[in-house]
Amino acid sequence: MNELSDENLMRLLVRGDASAFDALLGRHRSGVRRRLVTIVRDDSAAEDLLQEVFLRLWTHAAQWSGEGSVAGWLLRIATNVALNHLRSARRRPVRALPAAEPDNEDDQTSGRLADESALDPAELLERSEALERLRRSVDALPEAKRAVMRMVHEEDMSIADVAERLGIPEGTVKSRLHYAIRRIARELGEAD
Repeated sequence: MNELSDENLMRLLVRGDASAFDALLGRHRSGVRRRLVTIVRDDSAAEDLLQEVFLRLWTHAAQWSGEGSVAGWLLRIATNVALNHLRSARRRPVRALPAAEPDNEDDQTSGRLADESALDPAELLERSEALERLRRSVDALPEAKRAVMRMVHEEDMSIADVAERLGIPEGTVKSRLHYAIRRIARELGEAD
């Protein structure tokens, strides 16, 4: 099955071929999972959503039009599933858990930049506060704009790649990115 193209595998999958499904799952699982983690920023939720995306592949294979790549189609499904998850999570209030205390000395240094020791405490505090303001600003963006922002700036994807993955025109990607950057700059400027 691995020698067959995605298109041929989809034709077999429409007829209920489980080995075609397994082959598509093997080919696209990591890319779909990466997309989900990028959007929901939660490994556990991404694993659950990954199952949903591939369940939809199995149950809705006949909906694939044959235009565009199977990978692009799966990534669009993943994006929609992830955004729906975020919308429903936003409606359910979540209480933050208290921060865990480090168990040993090694844990106390995790998550720090390697060169932080060269900075004085005031610079460390300022950098930490600035990063937290930036994170809050990105998290406050509407889901679609936040997803584009993260793909471009965290995954180093090109505008064309983002457009293909999301199944939207490049102009829409540019517009969403422009909006996100302007909003973040405005919020960070107001915070100073």
